[in-house]
Amino acid sequence: MSTTLAKRETVSRKWYVLDAKGRPLGRVAAQAAVILRGKHKPDFTPNVDCGDFVIIVNAAEAVLTGDKLRQKYYRRHSGWVGGLKEVQYKKLMETRPELAMRLAVTGMLAKNSIGRESARRLRVFKDSEHIHAAQKPTAWNMD
Repeated sequence: MSTTLAKRETVSRKWYVLDAKGRPLGRVAAQAAVILRGKHKPDFTPNVDCGDFVIIVNAAEAVLTGDKLRQKYYRRHSGWVGGLKEVQYKKLMETRPELAMRLAVTGMLAKNSIGRESARRLRVFKDSEHIHAAQKPTAWNMD
């Protein structure tokens, strides 16, 4: 019995919608990372980018469990002395929930060219409306 390996030219990509309403942010991000990487497909090949497109809706209604809203911070540094900027996740989820979801998903992808290419196929929206109806996305069952 031979193993089938996916080729870059023969990969077919589908569009999936994940609804984050009332679900933990990390659980939604982990499922999105699996789909973006292509690990849900039977012909997954580690050295080929064979993932699908992911649309995450209702990112503003994703929940952070425990005391993460108060204790967790998004930090970035400009590279200059004293250039550390930090935002509490409570404020980040109020102002830019799309960024919080995108950071969670990209943190779960590989830190190489395949991970960067996979991250480009992620679309995040803070409410239930999205602009990709023409692609005919199918709803992903998270249960």
